[in-house]
Amino acid sequence: MFDAYLIKDGSFQNYEENGEVAGFKVDVHIGEYRGCFLSLVRGYYVEVDGVEYPLEAQKFEINNKAPRTFDEIAKAAWEHWDYDDYATLYVACPGGLAKGKHRLGLMQGLMTQYGWQAHDQEWIDNTPLPREMAGKQQEVYYFDVEI
Repeated sequence: MFDAYLIKDGSFQNYEENGEVAGFKVDVHIGEYRGCFLSLVRGYYVEVDGVEYPLEAQKFEINNKAPRTFDEIAKAAWEHWDYDDYATLYVACPGGLAKGKHRLGLMQGLMTQYGWQAHDQEWIDNTPLPREMAGKQQEVYYFDVEI
């Protein structure tokens, strides 16, 4: 339902760390109309031009705090991601992406916030990859973007 709004237009770009292009980033919107607590955000399935970027390559910036790994975000039980707010998803990719057009595939990995389910403890102990999580988003959404 909110797939057309998962990314902010014009936000896809390379980023630098210590004067070197370290990867790419994009501003993302939550696909849940009520928002959610950050500890329920378990990362993204990210694909650019057919290349998948693992969870370990991702960091997440929200609520005016420095970018954090999703292991760190999992401990942010009292921070909320409101529907109106964008977060920034950073993906490590030394040298960044070439200037020009790209095909970005995204899938949010969100745990349920509607009460305890039988599988929840297993998901907390052994969180599935974002693309393998059951939830509202059942498919990868693709966007034509440009750097």
